[in-house]
Amino acid sequence: MFPVRLDASSEPWSTETWVRKNQSAIKKNLTEVGAVLIEGLALKTPVDFDRFVAAYGSPSFSYNESLSNAVRINFTDRIFTANEAPSEVEIYLHHEMAQTPVSPSVLFFCCISAAMRGGATPLCRSDKLFSAFKAAHPKWTNQLTDKGLRYITKMPAVSDGSSGQGRSWYSTLAVNSKLEAEHRLLSMGYTFKWQDDASLKALSPLLPAVVDLEFGRRSFYHQLIAAFRGWPGVQENPASGVMFGDRTEISLDLLDTMSALAQEYTTELDWADGQVAVINNKMVMHGRKPYSGEKKRLMLVSMAP
Repeated sequence: MFPVRLDASSEPWSTETWVRKNQSAIKKNLTEVGAVLIEGLALKTPVDFDRFVAAYGSPSFSYNESLSNAVRINFTDRIFTANEAPSEVEIYLHHEMAQTPVSPSVLFFCCISAAMRGGATPLCRSDKLFSAFKAAHPKWTNQLTDKGLRYITKMPAVSDGSSGQGRSWYSTLAVNSKLEAEHRLLSMGYTFKWQDDASLKALSPLLPAVVDLEFGRRSFYHQLIAAFRGWPGVQENPASGVMFGDRTEISLDLLDTMSALAQEYTTELDWADGQVAVINNKMVMHGRKPYSGEKKRLMLVSMAP
């Protein structure tokens, strides 16, 4: 079953006690399957969710200190919104922050208020996708494994909430000036160029496209599908957003083929109020379907390294 479902409704314990009693089962399923959906805790507020994450006991991977390019709203040091992009914007399959040198290993999602229509979270098993893609396209798979990837990130001077990637370079890099931004980027191995509108265009250091999992398994770990399907200009010119680690171009055929094949390993998670999902970010991609309705959708996220 994917995701694995755990029902807490028959266990009359506090949130903290339930998490501690079930933590080993959650971690086991994250390793073996990659995603766990927890029902019955009926979490209603960001504080409730913070208690869940704190009880899990992992170090915090805060939004403020991350290189996430999504615009979010912070509620606590650990808890923030999933993405403030408008409801009609689809967020395509990706591993969280795989386009950056520092990314989380575990993601926690909490549905405070589900959308009236739409708003599902697609979940894709990237380990299964890797095996299938390797069997069908060994040459492309070897290129991705051996060469790795580099990403081009475009950061505006002012955060743009209408975009799924609209976080400003001030916020993304946690700096107050261009000079500080340059120092931060150089320390992480980026190259960059300032644009005429004071935005910033940065090329990442070499990053992996494939990672090793436990039990000898391997998994894709990248932003290729999100870039191909959602980043401006990539379908016309892939090198405007992503390239192989040796700076050679990735073919549109590779991107299109992987995007199509990923659907065979994707399950849509339809949310209900109060549910929590825990995701192995190294093994499972996620996204967001568009949504509508008078009821405001509120999804919260926390991350662990």
